[in-house]
Amino acid sequence: MNLVSEVEAAFAAGGVLAQATDHFVVRKGQAEMALAVACAIEGGYPLVVEASTGVGKTFSYLVPALLSGERVLLSTATKALQDQLFGRDLPRLVAAFGLPVRTALLKGRASYLCLHRMETARQEGHFLDGVSVRALAKVEQWSQATRTGDLAELPGLDERSPVIPLVTSTRDNCLGAPCPRFRACHVNLARREAMAADVVVINHHLFFADLAVRESGVAELLPSVRIAIFDEAHQLNETGVQFLGRNLSTGQLLDFSREMLAAGLQLARGLVDWQELVASTEQAARELRLCAGKQYPGTRLRWTGESPEGLHAEAWELALNAVHASCVRACAALDSVSEIAPDFVRLGERATELAARAQSFVGACEPDRVRWVDVGTQLRLVESPLDISQTVKSKMLGASGEAVKSWIFTSATLGDDDKLSWFTQSCGLDDAQVLRVGSPFDYERQAALYVPQDFPKPGEPAHAEKVAQCTAVWAQHLGGRTMVLTTTLRSLRVIGEALQATFEHSDDMEVLLQGAMPKRVLIERFREGRARGGKGCVLVASASFWEGIDVPGEALQLLVIDKLPFPPPNDPLAEARSKQLESQGRSAFKDYFLPEAAMALKQGAGRLIRRETDQGVLVVCDSRLTSMGYGRRLLRALPPLQRLESEQALMERLERLTRTCTMGYLPT
Repeated sequence: MNLVSEVEAAFAAGGVLAQATDHFVVRKGQAEMALAVACAIEGGYPLVVEASTGVGKTFSYLVPALLSGERVLLSTATKALQDQLFGRDLPRLVAAFGLPVRTALLKGRASYLCLHRMETARQEGHFLDGVSVRALAKVEQWSQATRTGDLAELPGLDERSPVIPLVTSTRDNCLGAPCPRFRACHVNLARREAMAADVVVINHHLFFADLAVRESGVAELLPSVRIAIFDEAHQLNETGVQFLGRNLSTGQLLDFSREMLAAGLQLARGLVDWQELVASTEQAARELRLCAGKQYPGTRLRWTGESPEGLHAEAWELALNAVHASCVRACAALDSVSEIAPDFVRLGERATELAARAQSFVGACEPDRVRWVDVGTQLRLVESPLDISQTVKSKMLGASGEAVKSWIFTSATLGDDDKLSWFTQSCGLDDAQVLRVGSPFDYERQAALYVPQDFPKPGEPAHAEKVAQCTAVWAQHLGGRTMVLTTTLRSLRVIGEALQATFEHSDDMEVLLQGAMPKRVLIERFREGRARGGKGCVLVASASFWEGIDVPGEALQLLVIDKLPFPPPNDPLAEARSKQLESQGRSAFKDYFLPEAAMALKQGAGRLIRRETDQGVLVVCDSRLTSMGYGRRLLRALPPLQRLESEQALMERLERLTRTCTMGYLPT
């Protein structure tokens, strides 16, 4: 029996999946995708699959991959999805099919405890505050029992804890083989297990970090793998450009200075004037940051000439040269004590790299790349390719000396046309096989769309206030169960603060604001809703909450999007991509801004209906969706929702949802 036949049998009624999996339902779309993946594996060609929400795409690619008997690389968008694949989905299928398969989980350095740095952090206790001291003690206790060193296994450790950078390593500060704890290194253990496994689960960041610097261990693994599958592939391009360029931040300089001072005072006190050397580097970093002056946090400054837009060219060049000079001085000092400890060798390599980066930003930007400066509490200089198409063609699809691979790319949102051009063009997959699989959900019955017509225009200051005002009324009527997705952090703040003020003294409504607590905690509280006597919840969020958030059931029944999610036209990357398209005689709006907005809108709307039994309403507070000609393309990107034509129709729909929630059943 060939692979296609095995996969077909597995997804049939009465097949292995039906026998081994609770509540398995034969889905035409799921089987169709699984057979397409099986054909791509047997044929050795790239396949791009858009599988809408509810298809069950995870099983569609895992089953043929496992039944192939080949080594498989699985890449996901986030560490949370990695953990789900490795800890839940893979074990279930391996057991169901009775396969002798070894699986491994491989993450980046920042996910694993570094024993050497943990011990160093304890020795440098004067750098820690009370909260960090307690967190460090918790890590130290856990370190005695853990086998993997994966910090995700440590309960109660906030992912934003300041102790995490102190107990993990980076490519810059890892000592490598000379490290006194090298034999017990958790990162090396994870890499050894990955090399010995049949199925390895990684993430996109790790994959592209390895393509850029060949440091993560994937470089040794990839040649022995014939099947590579990328889930949540819509994030590949933006993830890739982060790693395929170069960057330099004042934060990197300050971290380097702090670690140089600690090592110098501990291991070579008196041999170098460490205080003066570090003060010089820190001063150079501060002067570079001061060049940007006061900017709104999150500002991106264009950088098309000698200096970023709005900054004094001479002062900028002087500041960059000062950074370079301070790093060169650090190199010389560290070289003079390099034989004392391996810490100084690694610090010297970091100083050399930082000096090279500073020097590279003095010169002109490379062709087909774009530069900008991110301004926040620190300054970050970035030079990035416009997309990953050339890298995919040369380093993945066109890799020489390797067996032909089956590259599988899948996500719920990859394009708004039959060729999935939004994804395939930016990722260099123009010649790949393409498949679109529709959702099994009955969207016309389960959900509705309302576009209010009497709103201020999205660019007007009153728009965000109107969104907050109306959302308060709708959420109050529904008893919470409302999520507001904003397109900017400014709108997040305005809408969130207005809703908090409205419900400040409410006994039955709570407003949750992104950034107020860890993302995981926010989602857990929102899912809980009124359960166990809690208040109704309104969650106001932006950025990362537009995708990857799963709130099935009655906890989310009203999704409000403040305005159409077009990329900001003054963003340096968007501007550079627009100019490139226009130089080719194409339309930047039609070929870039509109597809980007369609995909973002599709992602955001996908938060509403997660199961066949879910019900809800999507409100898009932007009349351009129905009044402008291009709105038709954006509407086609959405599921076929029932249209509500008036505020009264919306309130009636919310009333129905309120009744059915109270009665505990859903309408037919």
